[in-house]
Amino acid sequence: MAQQAYMTETDDGGPGPGQRRTAGLRRLWDRLTRGWRGDRRIWRRGLVLAACAVLLALVMGAHGRIPNVVGNLGSLLETFLPWLGLAVPVLLVSALLRKSATALIAVLLPAVVWLNLFGGLLIDRTGSGGDFTVATHNVNAQNPDPAGTARDVAASGADVLALEELKESAVPTYREALASTYEHYAVVGTVGLWSKYPLSDVEAVDIRLGWKRAMRATVTTPEAQVAVYVAHLPSVRVKMEAGFTARQRDKSADALGAAITREPLENVVLLGDLNGTMNDRALNAVTSQMRSTQGAAGDGFGFSWPAEFPMARIDQIMVKGAEPESSWTLPRTASDHLPVAARVKIATPDG
Repeated sequence: MAQQAYMTETDDGGPGPGQRRTAGLRRLWDRLTRGWRGDRRIWRRGLVLAACAVLLALVMGAHGRIPNVVGNLGSLLETFLPWLGLAVPVLLVSALLRKSATALIAVLLPAVVWLNLFGGLLIDRTGSGGDFTVATHNVNAQNPDPAGTARDVAASGADVLALEELKESAVPTYREALASTYEHYAVVGTVGLWSKYPLSDVEAVDIRLGWKRAMRATVTTPEAQVAVYVAHLPSVRVKMEAGFTARQRDKSADALGAAITREPLENVVLLGDLNGTMNDRALNAVTSQMRSTQGAAGDGFGFSWPAEFPMARIDQIMVKGAEPESSWTLPRTASDHLPVAARVKIATPDG
């Protein structure tokens, strides 16, 4: 009893910090609900708002059941799924202004669903370990400053750097700008890999496009060999007449997933612009067997596109075998994407 009194009262007998906070919250609630008490209509008002809140909760909670038959609506929704959470405070304020107890209670449903889906991303999960740092960047074929972009991403300290959307005429510029940092490199079609460690078994990965936008290489690190895949899946488009057009992207994702499934090495890292988020069911062939470094060891959502106002994480670093330790986005370059980087711990044969 004496301890409780000490925590809630000051030495001079006045209210302590705990009491003042409680009183402040009570006053705030009284102001918000002034005129509600005794008003039986608070349960009958705001039924439309309540219905909207329930619908929002259902859309977020059952997004995987929304069909892709018409305009790939399900994938479009899943690409920007976290942003649906912005509707929660709007509904909350509307319920307060409408003085509807029914709507206020209903708003709890989408809030809980959103926190269940994305609440973990609000917690800093970065660690201090890791022995292998990787980075990836869609440099944009129309990049006006390829040399500057190369120097910017090399400053990340990555042991291995993947670049996508390499224009053939710009490859010598990237090669020259990165030569002092990376002794080893390989370019296949429009994707490339620069490494501080030796590369071997470099080959194109067929993702059913007819031209080369994916590759695989073995990186021999001091800890173990790592299979590194670099991929740039086809772009998707939102068209009024066709919706979210992503059929070619989906086929390429299936082919990439099949290639990774056949990979014999224990440590596998996928770097690239997948033109889709981890929530997009169309990437399931890849996401079902690999972990996102951002989801496992990031701080926040790590949105990477578009660079001017990032709204989606479509540039991915994913691992299998290796353990994610930290993940982050890098400062903006002259590209329309943000570079992303991660540090992982490589699994070794002796455990």
